[in-house]
Amino acid sequence: MATISTHLRNYKEPTRDQAQRLFFSLPPDPLPEDVGPTDNRFEINAVLQLNEGQEDSYNPLSVRQLLTAITYRIQAGKLYLLPPYLCFVSLDRRSVKTAIPLSAIRRVERVNHPRAGVFQLGLTLWHGMKINVQLTSLRPTADQFCVHLRDALKIQLDLGRMKQVKQFVKTCYSEVLIPISNPEADNEREDGSIMTDNGDVDGNPLTKTNYHGGLGLTFKFPGDAKKLREGSKLKLWTTYLRSHGRNLTLLRYPHCTRLVQVGLPNRLRGELWETLSGSVFLRFSNPGVYEGILKANEGRTSTSTEEIEKDLNRSLPEYPAYQHDKGIDTLRRVLTAYSWKNPELGYCQAMNILTAALLIYMSEEQAFWMLEVLCKSFSPLGCASLTQSSPSMYGTLLDQRVFESLVQRCLPMIHDHFQAVDVQLSVASLPWFLSLFINSMPMIFAFRVVDCFFCMGPKVLFQVGLGVYIRSNLPVNLELQDDGGFISLMREYFASLGDSAHPNSSDARSRAIIKFQELLLVAFREFSIINDELIDNERRRYRGEIVHSIESFAKRAAVRNLSTFGRFSKEQVGHIYDSLFKALVAAPPPPPTMTKRKMSGSDEETERPETRIEIKTYQLFLAEVASWARDEYVVSNGFQQRVEKRLAEHEFIDRLFFFWDTNHNGSLSFQDLVTGLDGIMFGDLMSNIEWFFTLHDKDKDGWLTKDEVLTLSESLLFHFRAETGDAYLGTVSRFMTNAFEYGDALLPEDGTPPMSPSPNEVSANTAPTTPVTSHQPYLNLATFRMVVLADPLLEAFFDVDLPRSFKLVASEDASSSRAQLGLGLLGNVGGFLSQFVTEDNKKIFNSFVDDMGKAIGKHQVVQRPSINQAERNALLQEPLQATTRHLQKIKTQNSSDTSTSSVASTPTSASQSATSLQPKTPPAITTSPRLRPSPVTPSPYPDISPLAKANAAAAAVMEHRQAFKIDEAGDEDDLDEGEIGSTGGEDDDHMMSEVDAFLEANDSSVGAK
Repeated sequence: MATISTHLRNYKEPTRDQAQRLFFSLPPDPLPEDVGPTDNRFEINAVLQLNEGQEDSYNPLSVRQLLTAITYRIQAGKLYLLPPYLCFVSLDRRSVKTAIPLSAIRRVERVNHPRAGVFQLGLTLWHGMKINVQLTSLRPTADQFCVHLRDALKIQLDLGRMKQVKQFVKTCYSEVLIPISNPEADNEREDGSIMTDNGDVDGNPLTKTNYHGGLGLTFKFPGDAKKLREGSKLKLWTTYLRSHGRNLTLLRYPHCTRLVQVGLPNRLRGELWETLSGSVFLRFSNPGVYEGILKANEGRTSTSTEEIEKDLNRSLPEYPAYQHDKGIDTLRRVLTAYSWKNPELGYCQAMNILTAALLIYMSEEQAFWMLEVLCKSFSPLGCASLTQSSPSMYGTLLDQRVFESLVQRCLPMIHDHFQAVDVQLSVASLPWFLSLFINSMPMIFAFRVVDCFFCMGPKVLFQVGLGVYIRSNLPVNLELQDDGGFISLMREYFASLGDSAHPNSSDARSRAIIKFQELLLVAFREFSIINDELIDNERRRYRGEIVHSIESFAKRAAVRNLSTFGRFSKEQVGHIYDSLFKALVAAPPPPPTMTKRKMSGSDEETERPETRIEIKTYQLFLAEVASWARDEYVVSNGFQQRVEKRLAEHEFIDRLFFFWDTNHNGSLSFQDLVTGLDGIMFGDLMSNIEWFFTLHDKDKDGWLTKDEVLTLSESLLFHFRAETGDAYLGTVSRFMTNAFEYGDALLPEDGTPPMSPSPNEVSANTAPTTPVTSHQPYLNLATFRMVVLADPLLEAFFDVDLPRSFKLVASEDASSSRAQLGLGLLGNVGGFLSQFVTEDNKKIFNSFVDDMGKAIGKHQVVQRPSINQAERNALLQEPLQATTRHLQKIKTQNSSDTSTSSVASTPTSASQSATSLQPKTPPAITTSPRLRPSPVTPSPYPDISPLAKANAAAAAVMEHRQAFKIDEAGDEDDLDEGEIGSTGGEDDDHMMSEVDAFLEANDSSVGAK
């Protein structure tokens, strides 16, 4: 029982469009109706300019300040139209960045410019702020951009998104903090026209709304407002928001980043968190979704909800709200709703800590969408916090490895000392990345780190982490010899972050600087070389290593959780897991299901998630472990030789799938696969015959009908489809002949189906008087076993070939390798390509080389045998030559006498003997054309029927079979009565007793009916 995840193998680098949306903190998957039927995406070079008079707080006092203000106000960059958003970024990709919903734009007009030929647009936003955008591309490109912008704006107008803006901004505290700068905005219709006195606006709607806020409004915010200078921070942000937009229309200039580093005011922190992270766009485009999820899943429980209940009282218990039912209920609703929103992730470690911190400053709906951004959109599969949370903690482990590499690069002395004393850096740093320092630092300082995290990205965690190692006097305390001392030092440092960094200084301002301020200064100044590009490169560098370690751990866990190994060793079970994992990568399974099973060493049933595979994945898995479940072709073209594997499809594979599904779930678990393979690979001759018989017994009554006998024959042909010569085809022909002969012999004189057969009833002289229908019981296990044991090839197949066809260790094709090495330069090129190019490029290259081989006449495709052992090929050549002689005789006879075309006229004593034992009307052999292997060369006997070929092969085998003593005995009719009486009756009785004992020991059905 195990949960096997392959999503790490399916990771792909984001596309250009995804990277752009990620950079601007936009939702990764916009709604289809917002995008429209046509692709309106466009990008163009532009210059962004704030209107004159809007930069009130930056009035210059000197020429230098004047130039700085002009440079600040006018920014060259690139304008992106990513419906339903309009985005801009400066050339350095750091100074200015903004993303504005198209629905927040109220007016777009052409602005006359003093210089001729300058194409400039004026944008009027919802709040009345005006932005000038100068398009610096060629005029046709600018006109094309305007057409796409017009179409995208019209889509938003038709959907009524612009009316939603008016209602949405009422939930933002910034609208209460800053008076409306343009009162006419409330009196505009959707198209921008002014409403009359009898319009639908009744006063100022903002005065009647309640903005969203967190638990801090009720239970107070952490810290002392005076010491934190909340009033000054709020004033600075009010000035900035008035001139640079707010909530949906915030323009992020360098001054914004500086204000964030100083610290966000408590009243604005929740709104600015969602604005800087982009979750405000998700909340705006999905109104009512959070409440709908809660209502739809009310009263439901899952494993995630059970885990949530365990952690509720351990989530920031020091904060007063989480000592009260209101805070606990709020946290429960958000975590539960998100577990239903993202069932693949559900609930994971540290999610309760982060959500509890968010709810201090944000409402439930705001915190819900913030979790969505953290888990999916905020640097997917990269950020070490909740951004890549998963049951495997892939992102956390990856960023821990990146952090260790940065410590080795920036602080080599510390890294070497810890390596020498075997101290793991992750012992202290892992909680930092899991909870964004919330569980490590005092809350008032941890929230300052979170402010920078949402504004500047995941690089903040690495910069602050390296700064902690510097400022905690760790270089001085290199005498630390164990993890305990390291953790103790970190705790002491974090507890002193509020203390003065220079307590003995004579300067009052120096004494006012606390250790946390010094930490941020060191982090952002000394480690400014750590940027997003460096972090991304390091993640790519170590991604394979982390994925391998996680998959190895998952493999060990899956093997350990099995209830039984059967007769496999632990190493062999590991090989089964590897084959299953390879199949899961090619055909991902459905989501894990909850299954109750008993664990090894315990009688108690435990409900745990379990990965179960369906028929498509099972076919791929079986093709990895069984040679007959795939078709292998050796392709040579004069330049290279390769082996192509193709998936084989047959009803037998489906039957085996449901045969292994003992619990009738319609899917198989890892345990089911191990148990099923154990029954085949370690089974003896009799057990293999029995399960093969049971596999085709549809109603499990211990009998095969005529149709089921034919289906079983087709299954044998499927296994023998690529074997050398016609020996196996003749074996199947003899099997069908004997099966129907013995089946008819078991029938009573009246033709009714047999109910209690015994071996003594089998007689070649007994024939039915009434035909048996194809759906009546016809052949039992004992008779089937007798038929199989009568043929040496079938006996060898069930005893040796079938178990050996399952191989758990993938072996390299030595012949192919040697052939490729002998090709010189071209062979080396082919080997190089097979390792470094993609699968699509391999196919293109192989197709090209095959075409060249066909052109020079050296292209050849040979199918490999799937069952036959290599050492048996030589033994089959002699019957093959004899078969050829018999086929030539048939061809000669057909040419002389066209009226005798049946197989019964074949002039071979062995075939005549076999025909004399057949019933009066032998059943026709019907095989599906798709079961026959495609011959590489045309058959030299196209006018001879397949049944005639099979009987010729049978006659050839009879010529070369081993001679037995019974062949020297005469027929019973040649003996007289005296001789019959003197043949040793006691020996015969003794022999029959041994036969009866053997049948009773190996067939529980004998005499049962």
